[in-house]
Amino acid sequence: MENRIDQVQEVKYTAKDFSSGIDVKWCPGCGDYSVLAQVQKTSPDFGEKRENIVWVSGIGCSSRFPYYMNTYGFHGIHGRAAAIATGVKLANPKLQVWVATGDGDMMSIGGNHFIHACRKNINMKIVMFNNKIYGLTKGQYSPTSERGKHTKSSPYGTVDWPFNPIKVATGSGASFVARSLDRDPKHMQEIITRAAHHKGIAFVEIYQNCPIFNDGAYFPLTEKETKADNIILLEHNKPLVFGANKDKGVKLDGLNPVIIDLNDGVHSINDCWVHDEFDDNPTRVFLLARFTDIPGFPTPVGVFRQFNKATYDIDYVKQIEDVKQKQGEGTYEKLMFKTGTWEVN
Repeated sequence: MENRIDQVQEVKYTAKDFSSGIDVKWCPGCGDYSVLAQVQKTSPDFGEKRENIVWVSGIGCSSRFPYYMNTYGFHGIHGRAAAIATGVKLANPKLQVWVATGDGDMMSIGGNHFIHACRKNINMKIVMFNNKIYGLTKGQYSPTSERGKHTKSSPYGTVDWPFNPIKVATGSGASFVARSLDRDPKHMQEIITRAAHHKGIAFVEIYQNCPIFNDGAYFPLTEKETKADNIILLEHNKPLVFGANKDKGVKLDGLNPVIIDLNDGVHSINDCWVHDEFDDNPTRVFLLARFTDIPGFPTPVGVFRQFNKATYDIDYVKQIEDVKQKQGEGTYEKLMFKTGTWEVN
């Protein structure tokens, strides 16, 4: 391992080294361009040689991502990116495996693969572009579209409830859960870099604007005039405060988050909830995730939670090596023709 790290350090990459040079084909103004730019800028800091990085995708606008990265890549089928990425990681554990996916690809047909990748804590990174719409197929509502959303597939408004990806990832056991915005490049760079260095599954939700089929879905969070009152930055060991003058805070009343006025003469910053991203108890992550479901609450961005636990891929390889040491190399014949088989005449 030490020799491999030395070899990586000898290679000095730039963002251009991670650009494939292929013509990028997204609609003008699409948030995907920002995600691609920030990933390419931060890739030199991942601590991996290009030939040890793999990007896997499913189907959707975001799934063109592997074509634009000068790394190995695999463009899979709809919803199967997490499953393919799991196979890549198990087949060659030394690789750093990334998944580029969308809310439709990962939260709908890919939902089952996603929750099991989180449950197993596969050491890979999932970057989910969430624009709350199916963009590639021209504007149907997605599993993250808000209730009542009018689209081509819901002309009278959706009547089902949206997924909250942070809740899904946390409830499934993901060991790194974070959110960023396409229009905050510096923050996105920080989150992606932190995800790259996490040992275990890292899930990063990126709020991404689709200018053609869902333009402005996140404008209250990204526009200069409104973002300060609608975004709350999650920073470890710091109080939850927001607003243009940092005069609003969030405190916990039991298990209920409450917005407080820090200038009302009653409350102070000492009353605010202090964020702990290393909290062993996931309860507060679910409370934070609920902010997007409560009218009038700011949207949290940053690292919701990270913790360490055994990864499936490391334990899988170790188990194989342990069995080999005890029983020797296996063969196909030993596997298929040992006791428990029978013939049908």
